[in-house]
Amino acid sequence: MLDEANRETIQQGYRQFLKSRDLKPRLGQKQMIAAIANSLAQDNSDQRLAVIEAGTGTGKTVGYLLAALPLARALEKTLVVATGTVALQEQLILKDIPELLQACDWDHQVALVKGRGRYICNLRLEQCLDAIKSKDAGLFLFEDELQFNPGEHTETLYRELASALEGGSWDGDRDAWDTRIHDTDWRALTVDQRQCTGRRCRFVNQCPFFKARAELEEADCIVANHDLVMADLALGGGLILPPPEDCIYIFDEGHRLGETAVRHFGAQCRINTTLNWLELIPKQIKGQTPLFEKDETIIKLMPQIETGAREIMDQLSVTYPLFKETIDSVDDERKLYRFPQGDIGEGTRQLAQNISALTSSWLRRVEMLKDTLNEALSNKDYPVPTPDIELFYQQVGNWLSRAESLLALWDRLKTQLSDNTVPMACWLRLDDTGSGNVDISINASPVQATDILRDQLWGSCYGAVITSATLKSLGNFNTLKRETGIPDSAQFLSVAGAFNYSEAAVLHVPSDSIEGNAVDQHTDYIADNLSSMVEKKAGTLVLFSSRRQMQEVYDRLDTELQKISLIQGQYSNREMVRLHKERINQGKTSVLIGLASFAEGVDLPGNYCKHVVIAKLPFMVPDDPLHEALAEWIEDNGGNSFFDIALPIASLRLIQACGRLLRTETDTGAVSILDKRLLTKRYGSQLLDALPPFRRQM
Repeated sequence: MLDEANRETIQQGYRQFLKSRDLKPRLGQKQMIAAIANSLAQDNSDQRLAVIEAGTGTGKTVGYLLAALPLARALEKTLVVATGTVALQEQLILKDIPELLQACDWDHQVALVKGRGRYICNLRLEQCLDAIKSKDAGLFLFEDELQFNPGEHTETLYRELASALEGGSWDGDRDAWDTRIHDTDWRALTVDQRQCTGRRCRFVNQCPFFKARAELEEADCIVANHDLVMADLALGGGLILPPPEDCIYIFDEGHRLGETAVRHFGAQCRINTTLNWLELIPKQIKGQTPLFEKDETIIKLMPQIETGAREIMDQLSVTYPLFKETIDSVDDERKLYRFPQGDIGEGTRQLAQNISALTSSWLRRVEMLKDTLNEALSNKDYPVPTPDIELFYQQVGNWLSRAESLLALWDRLKTQLSDNTVPMACWLRLDDTGSGNVDISINASPVQATDILRDQLWGSCYGAVITSATLKSLGNFNTLKRETGIPDSAQFLSVAGAFNYSEAAVLHVPSDSIEGNAVDQHTDYIADNLSSMVEKKAGTLVLFSSRRQMQEVYDRLDTELQKISLIQGQYSNREMVRLHKERINQGKTSVLIGLASFAEGVDLPGNYCKHVVIAKLPFMVPDDPLHEALAEWIEDNGGNSFFDIALPIASLRLIQACGRLLRTETDTGAVSILDKRLLTKRYGSQLLDALPPFRRQM
């Protein structure tokens, strides 16, 4: 139970926050604070989980921080706030949390944590600059073994980065650099966990990554993202973040959590790409052998590693013609074949067992080589120059990373699935790798993250809160529970936002609209009628579910409407929003035309958005292999994939799209959904009833 001291701390903080902003208490916010505080104060771990849908305008960020920060400190736990987007991370760390702490006069230490790949590696930067000076491209290799051969622009950028890093005007965080750094330029400057020499690195005291990690040790609140939490769980927990049992997690934008987990725990192997990499290893070993000829351990390991790489190649090379024949046997324009029930068959399963066993054995030898090189870095009398050891260490680290990914896939494929488990989705795809070359990728992924999250997160953490403006679909939390494995013992609550929907906005489904699945006629209807829906001297947001339909409609708009429209792909999303707001600020008319990424997370208050036009019901793409596998599993178990999956997800997406309209308590406007299925289909009323209570015009 929540004790009196913590209750008073939370209440006093809330009073001070409201006073500092000259605000009145919001009912939904008060309900949210109380629900989180009471949940986290429970003695039973099964009850320290809360799922809270907080409508737009609730002030959910303030709500969960006010409740969780004092309790985490009192319980001596670390609060981990995980978001689904970088934008919300930045808002939390730069604005929301500092303002709350100042208003409440609290002294919590807060740190932002990012993946290693967001920080520059000082050693790699030195290696790149040395290679540039010597003009010897062979001194340094990319992770994909392409030669390092930078152009003039890249050379200038690297010198600027080095100067700023040395002068202290830049902290080594990619996101803090003034201009965009292209992926190819940045990739040469970073290492993964396997390539990093850690405390043995010459630059450990200047390392931006380790400096950022040092802040975590002092922090009682960490701002991360969903992917980073999943990465930590995949490593067993406690390697990137504090151990789960010492953490209270807040998953903001929680509707993304299940999808993120599924994506993170998937595995893939491109057959020819992997074979090409393995084929290079004997050459790389031959190049390194003369340098390390005085180290008996390394000289003994090198032939074993070379032989092991060839053995893996021999087995893996068998899979390409086998998989090519499988893909060619089906008439599928996607060049894709999905194994029914995730069953790859006994023959392929035997291959998977062989590849898995060989890769596992090879990994152990490469680990021994890495350990030997690690010791060499600490030996001042070692007969090889330190820069040469560092380069080979990075190369071996790259072998390990790629082999671990290879093992992750074939390990999953070698086991026959039991009847009572959620199946893996497994599929083959023919990929165009450019320049007329093709490759085959084999993919394996859990169709749901239920078991993973239940075992590794909910059953391990001290407490957790999932929150978002949209967590329910079709009026309940069933879809969220199915996707995330959150147990029934959790507290489920939906609190109202701050808007009077019936007075602020109208929902319109035109009676002459066309059903969205009649594609050509539906496209004609939108192209013919869109101009009449544009708000004059204000913003209109038009949302499509299909890129093809979006482009066809745009191409058919008259020239004047095209001039005031910004279509996704024309600029970056951020630049589109900036240009849109600039036009509105000048008293002009502007139309944003976009896809799903504009249906959530885009904030267009006031005149920036007076009308949201939704082209059609946002049913998921039916040919995604993950969705196909999930639907198949549900149907095989007596369910109905449309009503159990497609309809609830469409409901959630529709609510999110409608949520673009009202962003502040003074906003007004209209939502138009141009899909007659809302009026003609049995499920239409279910979708309408799940939407915010707008005033309706049908």
